[in-house]
Amino acid sequence: MADPFLYNTGERSGYGCLGHEVQIEHIKAYVCRPSYFTDKAVIVIHDIFGWMFPDIRYIVDLIAGHGYITICPDFFKGKDPWKTTNHWHDFADWMKEHDPVKVDREADVVLKYLKEQCDAKKIGIVGFSWGGMAVHHLMLKNPQLSAGVSLYGIIRDSEERYNLLNPTFFIFGEKDHTISYDQITLLDEKLKQYCKVPFKIKVYPGQVHGFAQLKPEDMKPADKPYIEEARKDMVDWIKTFI
Repeated sequence: MADPFLYNTGERSGYGCLGHEVQIEHIKAYVCRPSYFTDKAVIVIHDIFGWMFPDIRYIVDLIAGHGYITICPDFFKGKDPWKTTNHWHDFADWMKEHDPVKVDREADVVLKYLKEQCDAKKIGIVGFSWGGMAVHHLMLKNPQLSAGVSLYGIIRDSEERYNLLNPTFFIFGEKDHTISYDQITLLDEKLKQYCKVPFKIKVYPGQVHGFAQLKPEDMKPADKPYIEEARKDMVDWIKTFI
């Protein structure tokens, strides 16, 4: 099961890499381990489609293939994820019941599990969209996380959102309809002013919201190089600090 993904493409090789589900106190989680011992781990926070969505489990498998115990907990705690059949005019009400900054208890539960049950000594975190907002929040609040990657998700409404505790990488798509270029520019300016730890902001040309977790069969040829680049950049950041 060593190196189940081709590093530069994110495509599955013939080895395969399937994880399993576990119950951790009050939440369920999907876990994938490399074939050899490691004391390094990565928490993956899902987007609005939840912890069982195939694209997010694909990312868990990908990161595990690079040598990390990788876990995607159900941060919705059993509540229904957003469904493609839902109506967008109901989204604001749905978000009130799925607040991405109210993840501290679950993060602590998972950190305890990784340390006590998996012997993890160094732990990072990666999140997509809803999960990217949660990562931004946790990198401001939880010093146990050695590094983070937030993909197209940021905290917008707090003046304290620039005091990151540990190295954090923000990934954005140029054509993201949910995050404007002005917001990205403001984040960059404020982090340069206030942040005391390494950070990075990168915008990928022509890419829309959610581009980086697409499975290979869902990629458009023109977008594939940027998807591959974002994944490689994500893994490189993890490898640098975890």
